[in-house]
Amino acid sequence: MPQLTEIITAHRRGTRTIAETIAASYARLREHGDEAIFISLKPEAEALAEAIRLQDEGPCERPLWGVPVAVKDNIDVAGLPTTAACPAFAYEPQRDATAVARLRAAGAIVIGKTNLDQFATGLNGTRSPYGVPRNALRPDLVPGGSSSGSACAVAAGIVPIALGTDTAGSGRVPAALQNLVGLKPSLGLVSTAGVVPACRTLDCVSVFALTVEDAWLALEAIAGPDAQDPFSRMMPTGRLGAAPPHLRIGVPRPEDRDFAGDAYAAQSFAGAIERVRALGGDVVTLDMTPFHEVARLLYDGPWVAERWLAIRELLERDPEAILPVTRQVIAGKPLPGAADAFAARYRLAELAVIAKAALQGLDALMVPSVPRAASFAEMAADPIGANSMLGRYTNFVNLLDLCALAVPATLAADGQASGVTFIAPAGRDAALAGIGRVFHAASGLSLGATGEPQPPLAQLPAKAPDGMIEIAVVGAHLSGMPLNGELTGLGGVFVRAVTTTADYRLFALPGSSPTRPGLLRVHEGDGASISVEIWALPVEGFGRFVAGIPSPLGVTTLALADGTRSKGFIVEAAAVAEARDVTHHGGWRAYCASLRSSAA
Repeated sequence: MPQLTEIITAHRRGTRTIAETIAASYARLREHGDEAIFISLKPEAEALAEAIRLQDEGPCERPLWGVPVAVKDNIDVAGLPTTAACPAFAYEPQRDATAVARLRAAGAIVIGKTNLDQFATGLNGTRSPYGVPRNALRPDLVPGGSSSGSACAVAAGIVPIALGTDTAGSGRVPAALQNLVGLKPSLGLVSTAGVVPACRTLDCVSVFALTVEDAWLALEAIAGPDAQDPFSRMMPTGRLGAAPPHLRIGVPRPEDRDFAGDAYAAQSFAGAIERVRALGGDVVTLDMTPFHEVARLLYDGPWVAERWLAIRELLERDPEAILPVTRQVIAGKPLPGAADAFAARYRLAELAVIAKAALQGLDALMVPSVPRAASFAEMAADPIGANSMLGRYTNFVNLLDLCALAVPATLAADGQASGVTFIAPAGRDAALAGIGRVFHAASGLSLGATGEPQPPLAQLPAKAPDGMIEIAVVGAHLSGMPLNGELTGLGGVFVRAVTTTADYRLFALPGSSPTRPGLLRVHEGDGASISVEIWALPVEGFGRFVAGIPSPLGVTTLALADGTRSKGFIVEAAAVAEARDVTHHGGWRAYCASLRSSAA
């Protein structure tokens, strides 16, 4: 199955029909020969008839026109049963889940419902009465769960994108184990209306794809508030943009890196850190203790009661219909009382403050997606312990209201995959995608288990997304600098690096910490070109940012060397009388580097 953008381009140009694309999906499924990937499959004739109707209607600017997709079987698709991998729970939905309806509106064709760990309770992919989907890279290793079938369908090249869900890591662990991209959006960015709850306050609809660009196209199609989902929230999706040229990436301290004894996984993560540095990033070590304490709350705290609530009726009516391991996780011990629930909620709030402070000033936290791969034999010997190992770096994310993007890092000759996950506060989805796409491209890895090479990175527009305002920053708000977090915290996204026209001078203003620059417009011939970065802010964020600019700085329209203009900082002429002229450095970053060099 070709990459998503290739499919859409072929459909629009008429070099491939939608029916040919859909037929190729079914042919690839038969060739792959894994009957456990799908719990229910739309009859091929029915899918081909839908393809012909869609072709006759024309694209109508539909971004996913004719794209085949698979949907995890805890997400409603009208016309196909929803089982959540439990036959006794099965029902026939009368309408699509909101995310599925939006996929269809974008022109996608759902070909079937994929297998999962029962009731989305598990990270290994082996807890299903419908069989175990085969890891497309190595059959002796578990496929990862709970979104096992969705990941396998993409990794095997049956569909280019698939929907999963992610409460504790179900959209990231299978991606890591099968050389895929797993996009877990911010809570509430994608509606969960029509999704069988696991933990309703933490559930996300996630996306599996072969590349970050493909995952992002799918997210753009399904994101947005929904009145049918009380946990949905208004949150701008943003636009996939370039990664800032100077990143600050947090990683676990060496003593916090747990690879469960696997030397290959440890080596892979060490290589990922070096790749970040090679891409111009600064690496900052973090104490992961508060994050791991949050992770323990997910199953040791009151949130397990949400899983119990979702299947309470079936548990009371027919407990034997639920797999023993699933029953053990959900109902194996007494549920916490109300006082325990409040105590855990209070502790989570305290830990969230600590975690927020740890992430301050970082573009992202990078962790191993899983400590290491797990074999079927290991999972059979210790189903609870081995499963818990897989979630070491995933369980804390939704409790802390973070977004995450899992991307491949390495692929061993024996087929063992290893990946990393970039994590950031809610609303930073676009920024993570910008980082992840560059990191993935630098890996040079083939796509999933298809053996297909990565396509070249697409050229991204060097202008602000619609509804956002560009602002040129010249000093401590530059990427990687101390105040950049003020921009990203307001929803800012990097657009491009550029210089001003040659009629500006740059000064280091006295009396502030960190030292602030002052950019002054002068007569032509008296100045120089100064390096700046163009960032884009939502309108509200722009207003809050500008309101906080201290005297003697202000905002004006800067003239840029590429012929464009942008809002940007300027300093009052009277304020530079006692300031140091640093124009000859060509920019604030170079000036700061010269200070560090002098100090050394």
